[in-house]
Amino acid sequence: MQDPYQVTLIPGDGIGPEITRAACRVVEAAGVPVEWREVVAGSEALAEYGTPLPDHVLESVRKTGVALKGPVTTPVGSGFRSVNVALRQALDLYVNLRPAVSIPGVKSLFRDIDLVVVRENTEDLYAGIEHMVGADAAESIKIITRRASERVVKFAFDYARREGRRKVTAVHKANIMKLSDGLFLESARAVAGSYSDIEFEDRIVDNMCMQLVQKPELYDVLVMPNLYGDIVSDLCAGLVGGLGVAPGANIGESMAVFEPVHGSAPKYAGKNKANATATILSAVLMLRYLGENGAAGRILEAVKKVIGDGRQVTYDLGGSADTTEMTDAIIESMASYE
Repeated sequence: MQDPYQVTLIPGDGIGPEITRAACRVVEAAGVPVEWREVVAGSEALAEYGTPLPDHVLESVRKTGVALKGPVTTPVGSGFRSVNVALRQALDLYVNLRPAVSIPGVKSLFRDIDLVVVRENTEDLYAGIEHMVGADAAESIKIITRRASERVVKFAFDYARREGRRKVTAVHKANIMKLSDGLFLESARAVAGSYSDIEFEDRIVDNMCMQLVQKPELYDVLVMPNLYGDIVSDLCAGLVGGLGVAPGANIGESMAVFEPVHGSAPKYAGKNKANATATILSAVLMLRYLGENGAAGRILEAVKKVIGDGRQVTYDLGGSADTTEMTDAIIESMASYE
């Protein structure tokens, strides 16, 4: 009998515990043995440990190598620093992987979207190097390095090759930020030279946003620095119906954290109304990372079937089912794909 995978479970804040519980149920129903090691981060950890990201959370992820995480609330403009950013930097999870794929039954202006955003995850303006300049100005420092640029672009090309993708597009603003974004673009071009089987091109970020709305079918894998990746990945999520169906992965050399990209929606906490699709699809990415492709495929097809039927879906998807009922429907549907 297969030994269970050791997976760190970070339920998160707000609706996080409900939707991560749903994802855990689906993974277990798919027949994948998992031993969940639950740890707390965010506001609850802040109250208990005086920090939203206790050291034992990081140690658990380092030990298991894999984590499934719910959303964590980050105050705007004040309060503690983003747990998500701190987690990525502490564990050197240098890739934020954000697929955006159309699901029949999800309301959207677009159909047949199949895009992947590969976002550099550790530097750029998100390095958090900022300070006041006198009383009336603030300065943030944008950090772009050759090492970080090359490794994230290499990941994008390796991912494209492994997944049978046809093209990688580097996104930048090198026409204005000639040194920082210029270095990213130079690094991308250097890496692309080693992948003659994958088409390569580059786009200026503002033009890229327009192109994605006008003709998204022309694009495939997009790779970019941190800030642009944050913005463009949400744009791509909008093309497929919103953050409620947008999974995410943060991947490093030897460990990975999988999480939905939406917020913690505290006003819905404990009401069993939240849509767990993004978390379940993040678990699908986790299973693929673990090599459990069969189980991942069964879950994905079951999610598509349930949403496509439209009968047992949550309010945001046009239905009246609660979180538990939609999860039950996905689990039941998986039996069709055994």
